[in-house]
Amino acid sequence: MPLVDDLGHVVELTVSRESEFGYFLTDGTEDVLLHKNEASKPYSLDDVVNVFLYTDSQGRIAATDTIPLVTVGKYEWVKVSDVKPGLGIFLDIGTQKELLLGEEDLPAHKAVWPIVGDLLYVTIRVNKNHRLYAKLATDPIMEDIAVEATEKDFNKNVHGYIYRTAKVGSWLFTAEGYKGFIHETQRPMEPRLGEKVEGRVIDVKVDGTINVSMLARKQDVQDVDADKIYQYLLSRNGAMPYGDKSLPEDITERFNMSKAAFKRALGKLMKEGKVYQEDRWTYIKKEEGDSN
Repeated sequence: MPLVDDLGHVVELTVSRESEFGYFLTDGTEDVLLHKNEASKPYSLDDVVNVFLYTDSQGRIAATDTIPLVTVGKYEWVKVSDVKPGLGIFLDIGTQKELLLGEEDLPAHKAVWPIVGDLLYVTIRVNKNHRLYAKLATDPIMEDIAVEATEKDFNKNVHGYIYRTAKVGSWLFTAEGYKGFIHETQRPMEPRLGEKVEGRVIDVKVDGTINVSMLARKQDVQDVDADKIYQYLLSRNGAMPYGDKSLPEDITERFNMSKAAFKRALGKLMKEGKVYQEDRWTYIKKEEGDSN
C-alpha cells in the first residue's frame, strides 16, 4: 500500500539512511523524511520507528515521531489554538503542525465560532489533495461514547462542552459522559461551539440522554430580583411608588422584569419582614427602636 494511503495514520518504518537535515524512513518501497526538528531523539541505520504521516507546507509526505492526540478514525478532545477568519480555526493536536478545521465545517453564524481555549471532539480527514483537516464528531459518534443518565440525575448540576449548535438549540457532552440538549428557550444566549457550559438536568429521556437548562433556578432568580428591588428602595430612602398593584409596563420599564417576577420577589421581601406596602407604595420596614 502506498504511503499516501497512510496519511493521518501512525505507521512503523525503518531508518534507511541519514542526511544532514534528517532521517529517511522506508517501508521497503518508498522513503519519507523524518526531519531532525520532528525527531525526539537520534536514530541509527535500521532502527524501527513509529511515526505519524502528514503533508508538509509543500504538499510532500513527511513524518514525525510525536504521535498526535488524533489520527484518522481516532477521536479526541483537542484545544483551539488560533482563529483565522476566512480560513477556519486551528487545533493543537500535540504536534508542531496544527490541524485546521475549515470555515466550511464551522457554523455559518461566526458569533458562535470557537475561540482560543475551547475544546472540540474531532478526528482527522484526508481530502482528495492529500491534505489533513479536522473533522467534527457527529451525533452517532457521540452516542457511541456516551453513557446513559438515570432518573437520579434529574435536577443535578452538570457541565460539559458544546459539540454542535443550531438555532433550535445546542448539543453538549457532559463531564459524566452524558449526551445532552439545550433548547433555545433554555439558554440565555447561544453558546459557542466548543464552549464549556454549565446547567441543570431538566429531563432524562428514555434513551438516557438529557435535556439541560442554562437558565438560573427560579429561587436564584428570585433572590437576584429581590435584591434589585431592595437596592432600589435603599437608593430612594426606603420608599418607592411601586407595589403589586403597579402596571406591568411600569414594572418592566423600571426593573426590567415581568410583573409576575416582581410580585414573587416583593412577596419574598415581605415574607422576610424587610418591606411592607401601603397605599400602592412600598416601604422598607424599619427595625424596632430605629428612629431614622
